[in-house]
Amino acid sequence: VGDGQIPYVMEHEIAAIQNCFRAAGLTDDQLLFTYIIVSKRINTRFFKMNGKPSNPPSGTIVDDVVTLPEMYDFFLVSQSVRQGTVNPTSYNVIKDTSGLKPNHLQKLTYKLTHLYYNWPGTVRVPAPCQYAHKLAFLVGESLHREPSEQLEQTLYYL
Repeated sequence: VGDGQIPYVMEHEIAAIQNCFRAAGLTDDQLLFTYIIVSKRINTRFFKMNGKPSNPPSGTIVDDVVTLPEMYDFFLVSQSVRQGTVNPTSYNVIKDTSGLKPNHLQKLTYKLTHLYYNWPGTVRVPAPCQYAHKLAFLVGESLHREPSEQLEQTLYYL
């Protein structure tokens, strides 16, 4: 999702999610959620400067200076690489009624990158995003229909 599409997301996607919660019987004061746009394809790079430039360690969060002042956004380096330059992931918090402090939300985001079942280390995006991407690809390219209900409780096929 590009910056120009954020108003569309606010008007349509977030509104649809709120309507689903309301249809389930939750009132607006009970409705606490956070909607984050996760972007992997960015050109931003960060370097650790101690003598010679090197990659920042896994878990590095950048939420000041290079972020946009009018937005609630941050960058997270969730992986470490042995060769080349590590790529951070951009997180843009569009709606936040959860009451979580930014520090807690950033730590939760980093911890979710450790929970992808098919990889022993961290992945670039939080596990729920990776699962959603894999499922959408599987359904769109292979199944051409909804997946079987028998697979709902198994994550290994993703």
